[in-house]
Amino acid sequence: MIRLVPNHTAQIKRSETVTFTFDGTPVQGHRGETLVSALMRAGHLNLREAPNDSAPRGAFCCMGLCQECAVVVQGQVVEACRTDVSADLVVERA
Repeated sequence: MIRLVPNHTAQIKRSETVTFTFDGTPVQGHRGETLVSALMRAGHLNLREAPNDSAPRGAFCCMGLCQECAVVVQGQVVEACRTDVSADLVVERA
């Protein structure tokens, strides 16, 4: 038998909302969450293109092992799943 439980989403305390840019487009995220979470929630699933065939790449392992979510932040290539959102961050496709 399935027991229905109340929806507790209203009780979740989120950090403040901040705005950063991804390829020049403003994206909102919560301070301290990962870039990949904020980008996926905003519908940005293609974070880079594969070097061999230019196929779209995005989040795969979400723990920093595969480097599929690599993006450029302030001139450095970083994993979006290991980088926190902060205000006025400028993020570009790798």
